[in-house]
Amino acid sequence: MDLSAYDSHNWENANVDSEIPDLCKKEPCVLGVDEAGRGPVLGPMVYGICFCPVSKHDDLKASGVADSKTLTEDQREKIFEIIHKNSDYIGWSLDIISPVYISNCMYKRPKVSLNEVSHNSAISLIKRAIAAGVKVAEVYVDTVGPPEKYQAKLQDIFPTIKITVAKKADALFPCVSGASICAKVARDRALKGWKFPEGIEIDNWGSGYPGDAVTKNFLMNSIDRVFGFPGIVRFSWSTAEKIADEKCISASWNEDEDEEKKEKTPSVLQFFARKQSGDVYEAPPPVKKRHHFFTDRCLSSVQNF
Repeated sequence: MDLSAYDSHNWENANVDSEIPDLCKKEPCVLGVDEAGRGPVLGPMVYGICFCPVSKHDDLKASGVADSKTLTEDQREKIFEIIHKNSDYIGWSLDIISPVYISNCMYKRPKVSLNEVSHNSAISLIKRAIAAGVKVAEVYVDTVGPPEKYQAKLQDIFPTIKITVAKKADALFPCVSGASICAKVARDRALKGWKFPEGIEIDNWGSGYPGDAVTKNFLMNSIDRVFGFPGIVRFSWSTAEKIADEKCISASWNEDEDEEKKEKTPSVLQFFARKQSGDVYEAPPPVKKRHHFFTDRCLSSVQNF
């Protein structure tokens, strides 16, 4: 598993893929989808898929795959090596979603929820496998949100594939367990190899979960009063937001009412009204709209005196 592309640009998303087994291009395949790192305030969320021919699904189970949360790190690493060595019939793919991207999505207007980010990642990975030539016949997904709605959504997108979305799918279907292990191993390795573009030298930030005292201590000590947290932190998590509110310099953003009024569509009556100075109609001068970069960020023009 080569994560060098992500390690060197960990503020961007990255895809990592195994070789596609020839058998997966010839026989109908099962494909499992799962994630790692949904809850932590630190680091990326990783979505993974694991696939193999339907005829080999029991062989995948025999490799020892299980819900990654029930395994130790050493056990996950060993099982991943087994998956990797059986590349003649097992394939996998990863979507590493950076904490910067997660925060940007959740702060967008309109907001892109973490559920939507998750759904989009799962869909893109399934499409990625199909585009690579995998004969996907069955897809099993660990649910995000109500399983019935999620399954209907996926079935609409992939009408020719049998879709099953279930709670605790990583404990029910070997291909989902395999995806869970691939995703978790990738996230663990990404955090171990994390390089701070900000030049920070810290090698212990705990588990990354908001309730971890070591993680909280890292958040308290790594924050800059102007620029906030380093890129490993998901700014949009309430734990991070509370610390930023307490320790950072406050800033207020005032709505530019004048600009908003200018951008409103003029009344139809204005086009039929006569000028007071004569009978000839003159259209009002065109108003140059501000670029969305400024309006999306509530930025307004200022003048120094």
